[in-house]
Amino acid sequence: MRLVTFDDGRVGYLAEDRVVDLGDLVGGYGHPGTISAMRRLLTDWGALREQLPTATAANSVALSSVRLGPPVPDPTKIVAAPVNYRDHKSEMKMSVDISDLAVFLKAPSSLIAHGGTVRLPYADRRVDQEGELAAVIGRRTRNVAVADALDHVVGYTGLLDITMRGGEDRSTRKSFDTFTPLGPWLVTSDEAAAPDDIDLDCTVRGEHRQSSNTKNLIWGVAELVAYISTVMTLEVGDVIATGTPSGVGPLADGDEVSVTLSSIGTLSVTVTSDKPGPSPTGTRNR
Repeated sequence: MRLVTFDDGRVGYLAEDRVVDLGDLVGGYGHPGTISAMRRLLTDWGALREQLPTATAANSVALSSVRLGPPVPDPTKIVAAPVNYRDHKSEMKMSVDISDLAVFLKAPSSLIAHGGTVRLPYADRRVDQEGELAAVIGRRTRNVAVADALDHVVGYTGLLDITMRGGEDRSTRKSFDTFTPLGPWLVTSDEAAAPDDIDLDCTVRGEHRQSSNTKNLIWGVAELVAYISTVMTLEVGDVIATGTPSGVGPLADGDEVSVTLSSIGTLSVTVTSDKPGPSPTGTRNR
């Protein structure tokens, strides 16, 4: 099942080229101060998936007519894995990897949707693309064993971990507004390929930059979920970015960036410079 957030917070599933609205199933919209319709859907997904309405002309609209949002627009946190492919470790000339560094957080306010625009913040800083598989948590998770961890993942989606290079903390350099494109939709675990065998390809301006398979992750999804759950409680809708392979490279005004994940789909965004000034912090030449 491919689940989408669309048109300012509505939620639905894809039936071929149409979006079936699930507003009635999640208790309607217009609940100010509450969690998103998608997180309400995922919280009760085990029961609600048996009640999905069949697509009709009355309850669905053409996918081409809607504006997609990030599949989960309001995760309580985005947890990311640094240096989780060996070829990326070599590319970055790192002596350490995730086994040494653990994980870091990205601000949820950095999320944008498929078709959105990444804004480069400074004229004097390099900003790179990093294509990744993202796992979405489906139930509250604390201290889960590796063997049981994937039972806590409701599905998978594409993610671009946009990264400013420099000496600041990772969470700063990766949390600028627009620095976490997510989408285009959430593919539930029963339909996605096994998370340790998903092809990843990333292009910039049509130029092929990254190509790998999640079997090359140093820590797979199960290991990541299990470890993170010993550090912090994972809530429904939380996003885990699993890391990027080699091939990261600089972005420039006008670029189009796409990451394609087998069995999931293609996430695409554009890049703008917004006429930025110089950075006030950090080691600008790194």
